[in-house]
Amino acid sequence: MSVLTSEAVVLRTWPVHEADLIVSLFTRDYGRLRGVAKSALKSRKRFGGALEPMTLARAWFAERPRQELMRLDQLEIVRSPLSAPVDAVRMAVLSLYAEVLDEALPERDPQDSVFRLLVSVLEQTTAEQPWMPLTYFLLWMTRLMGLLPDLSHCTVCGEALQANEVTFASQADGLFCALHGGPGASELSADSWTLAQRMLRSPVAAFSAEPWPRRRGADLRHYARQTLERHLERKLRTAEALARL
Repeated sequence: MSVLTSEAVVLRTWPVHEADLIVSLFTRDYGRLRGVAKSALKSRKRFGGALEPMTLARAWFAERPRQELMRLDQLEIVRSPLSAPVDAVRMAVLSLYAEVLDEALPERDPQDSVFRLLVSVLEQTTAEQPWMPLTYFLLWMTRLMGLLPDLSHCTVCGEALQANEVTFASQADGLFCALHGGPGASELSADSWTLAQRMLRSPVAAFSAEPWPRRRGADLRHYARQTLERHLERKLRTAEALARL
């Protein structure tokens, strides 16, 4: 039984038996995996603080014969979310990243572009600046999952969209002009519409110096989140928790 290694981000953990943990990992080379960390709750020698969600680490693991779960042998921390100041909003944002990835990604399917997206937003997600990287992450996840339409034209008529006339609906994909938004449609502000197009052309670090209060991009985050939820066919619990903070 050969031991494999890859960069990985810890998504979630669940206790099992008396001292073991089931760990959901998103690895660069093998995609999303689940493994058992034996005696992780008793001994910190092999894992230390590396089992905190959203820890970027080097992982060593092996497939177990006739078992769905990998055997997780070791995690070596590259970057811990606890190395920067922590508050409730930042932890909720990190938990939202984890929930989206754990629910959206198929098992054992490498997704290098998603992995690079995650690493880049983790670098930018601070207690002082949680909303910008969250907006970037949700928008790009809809694109990488193939759920993001052409942002410059109406989904119904194909006409070019105009700032201050862009709308979206909770039960339909795409963006709409003022004529085809329909009853109950929500407006996507001119700033958010322009921002979305900028974000799809630039790395997340390009936005780090811009002021980003919570209200900025809130409608864009809402649009991307409800698109993800519609295709996942479930509500994102961490998004609801974040909204209450």
